Amino acid sequence: MNYRSGFVTIIGSPNVGKSTLMNRMVGQKISIVSDRAQTTRNRITGVVSREGYQLIFLDTPGVTAPKNRLGEYMIKAAYDTIGEVDAVLLMFDASIGIREKDELLLKTIGERVGKTPVVAAVNKTDLVSLGTIDEIAERLSNESFISHIVPISAESGRGVDKLEAVLKEYAVEGPQYYPDDMVTDQPMWAICAEMIRETALKLLHDEIPHGIGIGIDKITLRDDGIHDVFATIYCERESHKGIVIGKGAVMLKKIGTNARREIEWLFGTQVNLQLYVKVRPDWRNSASALREFGFDPNF
Repeated sequence: MNYRSGFVTIIGSPNVGKSTLMNRMVGQKISIVSDRAQTTRNRITGVVSREGYQLIFLDTPGVTAPKNRLGEYMIKAAYDTIGEVDAVLLMFDASIGIREKDELLLKTIGERVGKTPVVAAVNKTDLVSLGTIDEIAERLSNESFISHIVPISAESGRGVDKLEAVLKEYAVEGPQYYPDDMVTDQPMWAICAEMIRETALKLLHDEIPHGIGIGIDKITLRDDGIHDVFATIYCERESHKGIVIGKGAVMLKKIGTNARREIEWLFGTQVNLQLYVKVRPDWRNSASALREFGFDPNF
């Protein structure tokens, strides 16, 4: 039997569980997970390698109305993948249902998808009744461009194997693009930055908006096997800097401690994480700042 490869883009509104699903499918954490909107900022590639086939996933930013240049970049990053892949995985949150923003997403995908197959995954089904799942499935079945509707729970893994089996059918005869043991094409510094940002978002809750950028200044490996990671947390206002640092630097230490554990798991070594905080006003509208943080401002 010939080897098959398939590229799949994951698209959905913020917080429907796209990153959780991709982390589940690749078997480890490669994409930031948070209960706050728009935590994924780049197209993160996750690789699932099985006997005879490979699926390459693009986890796109949550689709929402852009408020700045970074937001515009994120929306374009999401929609640009549609014409580049073998299938589109459209995700919905069963616990919320089909909202106005989801209706707009369905309309936009319908206009742009062309002949690319679309599979709908209804996530978080463990939180609702079967009747609710049936209602959502009935609404989605009205869209002629959707070929399959699969109820899942990315958190527990329920239904994920069935979803993978459906997506596998859209893989085409082709090469194995990545080695068996490779789960992402993201460089280590990019994943480190996302781990620090995820930790900060979780600990700061609603105290600070999404105006946090992470710059990895340097990563070095000592002779004794310990990694030194030097990173800067950029915020847009002086008042935000005080919140990130906290009284007596307690918050910054907590962010550093929690992020260090994640990075140590990633590297498989001890890590000395040094965090700094700087103010960079309106960086989300700055082409140079976006480039520095790993985004392409020339879209």
